[in-house]
Amino acid sequence: MFFKKQCSLFLLLNVLLCATLTQAQDNTPTVGPAQGALIIVGGGKVGPDIWARFIELAGGEGANIVVIPTANEDASIATGVSVEKDLLQRLGVDNVTILHTRDRKQADDPGFVASLRNATGIWFTGGRHWRLADSYLNTLAHREFKALLTRGGVIAGTSAGATIQGSFMVRGDTKGNALMIGDHVEGLDFIHNVTIDQHLLTRNRQFDLVEVIRQRPELLGIGIDESTAIVVQKDTFEVIGNSFVAIYDAKNFSADASKTTGEAASSGPFYFLGKGQRFDLKERRVLRR
Repeated sequence: MFFKKQCSLFLLLNVLLCATLTQAQDNTPTVGPAQGALIIVGGGKVGPDIWARFIELAGGEGANIVVIPTANEDASIATGVSVEKDLLQRLGVDNVTILHTRDRKQADDPGFVASLRNATGIWFTGGRHWRLADSYLNTLAHREFKALLTRGGVIAGTSAGATIQGSFMVRGDTKGNALMIGDHVEGLDFIHNVTIDQHLLTRNRQFDLVEVIRQRPELLGIGIDESTAIVVQKDTFEVIGNSFVAIYDAKNFSADASKTTGEAASSGPFYFLGKGQRFDLKERRVLRR
C-alpha cells in the first residue's frame, strides 16, 4: 500500500513538473517588444525613408509624438529649438511635444509624464545615453515608455537614442564614449539581451563590440552605421536606410564555427546585413529574402 502511494505521488509530481516546464516554454519572453515597434538609428543624417517609417508606425498625420532631447547637452536644450519637432511638423504631424528633465523626482511625477499617456510615438535624440539613464531609468516615465509599446506605439532614437534602447549599454561612461564598458551599462531594455553600438563604419567602430561580446557572451551585439536603422517588431528586425548593420554573436567567434547567416559568408566574429534584410532575434539567424 505504501509503495502504491509513493508511485502515485511520484507520477503526480512528474505531471506537475512537465506542466510547469511546458508553461515556462510557452511563456518564454520575446527578445523584442511583444507589442509595438522600435526604430533604432545609427546616427548621422536620418533619411526620409526612416522618418516615413517612424511616422507611419506612429499613426500617420494623426500621430501624437513626444521628442525627448535629454541626451543632449544642457546648452543645446536651453535654446528651446528642436530640429526634430520642426521636421516632424513639416512632414505633416501636428501634435509634437518636447519632454525633458534631469530630475528623477520630476520623472516620477504623474503630471510630468501626462504627455506620454496619449502618445503614439517617442523619438530620443542623440547625445550621451548615460544622461537618459540618469534621468529616466526605473522611473514612472520609464514605465510610461513601455506602456506606449504595449498600446502598439513606436519608440525610435538615433545615436545615443539607439544605444539606450538595449538592455546593456556600451559607451555609457560619463568620462567619455571611447570606453566600451563604463560606469553606466543598464539601458531602458526595450529589446532584451542586446547591446547596440552606432556610427559603426563612419567612425571605424566595427571591431569594438567584439571584446564586449567575448566578456558578455549571452548578449547579441548589433552595430548600426549612420543613416541606417533597424525596425524591430516582436522577435524580428528589418534593415532600412543607406548602409549596413553588423551582427555579433559569441557562437560565431570560434574558428571552426559553422556559418549561421543562412547565406554564403566568410568566417569572422561579425557579419553584415544590408537594406531589406531581416533577422530573427530569438534564433539569432538571418531570414532568407
